[in-house]
Formats: sequence, C-alpha cells, structure tokens
Amino acid sequence: MKRNILAALAVVMTAVILATGALAVTRKKSKKKRMKEQTTAIASPTLRPGEALVDIKTSEGDIQVLLFGDTPQHRDNFLKLVSEGYYDGLLFHRVINEFMVQTGDPESRNAKAGKRLGAGGPDYTLPAEIVYPRHFHKRGALAAARQGDQVNPERRSSGSQFYIVTGKAYNDSTLAMMEKRMQQAQKQEIFDSLARENRDLIMELRRNRDQAGLSALQDSLVERTERMAAESPAVFTAEQRQAYATLGGSPHLDNQYTVFGEVVSGLDVLAKIEKAETNADDRPLNDIKIISAKVVKAPK
Repeated sequence: MKRNILAALAVVMTAVILATGALAVTRKKSKKKRMKEQTTAIASPTLRPGEALVDIKTSEGDIQVLLFGDTPQHRDNFLKLVSEGYYDGLLFHRVINEFMVQTGDPESRNAKAGKRLGAGGPDYTLPAEIVYPRHFHKRGALAAARQGDQVNPERRSSGSQFYIVTGKAYNDSTLAMMEKRMQQAQKQEIFDSLARENRDLIMELRRNRDQAGLSALQDSLVERTERMAAESPAVFTAEQRQAYATLGGSPHLDNQYTVFGEVVSGLDVLAKIEKAETNADDRPLNDIKIISAKVVKAPK
C-alpha cells in the first residue's frame, strides 16, 4: 500500500494533480465463463413514494423500468425526456455482451451504418446522485453514462445517455478479489484527495528542497489514509453478494456512476440485445432502436 502511495505522491509533487482525458462507461473484458442467460422478469413492484415507471418499446421487445425516488434529478430529467419523445428512434449504439447496453445519443437517430456514435447529448449534465450501496450495478440496473474522472472528477452524468447493466455472475473467490481491489482503490482515492488538499504545502516543501518535511508529510498522509479507510471499509453488502452471485452484474462500476433505476420487466429482451453482433466500436451491425418510450406511472 505504502509503495503505491509513495508513487502517487511523487506524481503529485512533480506534475499537475489531475490529468486530462475522456472516458465513456468503462469496458470490462469478458472472461471465459459466460453468465447463464437471465430471461425471467422481476416481479412488478409496488411503487414507493417518489418512484416512477416507464415503458421502453424497442425493436427487440418491451422493457419496463422503475425510476428510484432517491435520485430525483435523474428521475425528473428522464421523465422529461421521455415525455418530450427525446428517446424515440434512438439506437442502442453501444452493446457489450456480459457488460451493458447503452443508448440515449441523439446523433444515433437515423445514423448511417458504421457511423461512430456516443458523443451526443443535450447541452447540460446532471450532478451525481450516487446512492451507494443501496443502488448498485446488478443485472438490470439503469444508470447514467458519463465522462471519466480525469475530466469529470465530480462524476456528473450525461444529460441523456444511459445504460442498462447485463454483466455476469461471480463466485465467492472472485468477489473476494474484487473487494481487495475496491479497498486498494478506496485508499488511493483517499490519498489522492489528501494530496490535492496539501498541494500548496507539497510545492513549497519541494521549492525549499525540504526532504525531511516531505517525508514527514508523506508519513502523515499515509497514516490518515489508512485510518479513514478503516473507518468505512469498502466491502460488498450481503445483498450485493447475493445479487452478483446469482443474477449477476458489473460490480467494478459500483460507487462510480449514478444508478437511478432498474428493469422490472423485459430482462429477456435485454438478453437479446446484449447478444447482438457488433462492430469494433461495439455498435450492433443490425440497428436496435427505441421505438418509443412513455411514462406509465408518474411519481407521487
């Protein structure tokens, strides 16, 4: 841990804190063993206050999604776009088996075959509403796409693009390894945040060539990192473990993207879409589109 942190501190001391670059929803390479195809619909829910239902009619069949009440800005924006017909005619422009299917790019409407898609959207983004671990990336989760942390450290969501998780199932040993990586990433994130807070002091110590001061600061940041990580360790909840071992999902995306809903019927349709043959840009060779979307139940 300390070796990794020392390397990170060196970068902070010698360069700008944040690098630049762009990132879409990250791709996870599928492993050898494929998840058993899930075709059973989730039981129709009893809506809680603030929740809503939307029907999405696609060229492969119908999908119904529930929008959560505790991500109100994403819910209201999605309902607004659906009511305006924004999604009607848009393609599922990015489809990756055992990962996710993505849509919502307005430039995909009537797009020519082979055109690279995924950069379109309205002239706004949404503030992150990451309610974790209550909402996580199990199969059927509805989440907002976004640019990567390097150019979007606040993790603001695309104004229109969203994805539905397909993912795969994981055994206990794999989930345990994932937890270790989560904990390492948590410590790195905490350390990077502390380093940014101390940037001016770091640069002053460097200008003065105060190696003793730098070493002392380094030890202090490492100690604080370990303490803060221990106070709130990154582990899967029992619900997550159960879902990822049976239904499946994409746990490596957890706590990074806003999950604002879930599929309540149409998992069989989702299974059809994720199996589509795609080109090098993950666009289906045969267009799969949203024919129409409509609000079934508005929030109360």
